[in-house]
Amino acid sequence: MNPSTGKTEKFFKQAMRLDPASILHHAGARGVAALSAATPVDSGSTASAWRYEIRHTDSGYSVDYHNDNVSPGGAVVAILLQYGHGTRGGTYVAGRDYINPALVSIFDSIAEEIWKEVQ
Repeated sequence: MNPSTGKTEKFFKQAMRLDPASILHHAGARGVAALSAATPVDSGSTASAWRYEIRHTDSGYSVDYHNDNVSPGGAVVAILLQYGHGTRGGTYVAGRDYINPALVSIFDSIAEEIWKEVQ
């Protein structure tokens, strides 16, 4: 057997034993904490309404973040804060990018943790 083939085979065997769901659950909880801390606070309703969901499909796993605080008009308040919105009085409230910076380190750590498990 070719030595490089053996290393490749060993790598893939370890990768197949990997349980990404456990890493994603840990990251999901950290992401919720990061999003809660980064969410602009007026009443605190939006900051406390974050949750995550782990999905497994044929193409892999994903961690999805959701916010359940909905305005009387049916809009998700977290999205209004992120991207901005018009008011009933005709003015515009500019958005504030708080979601992406809060999650960047979480996504980096997911990739790092999975890579460590595979090696």
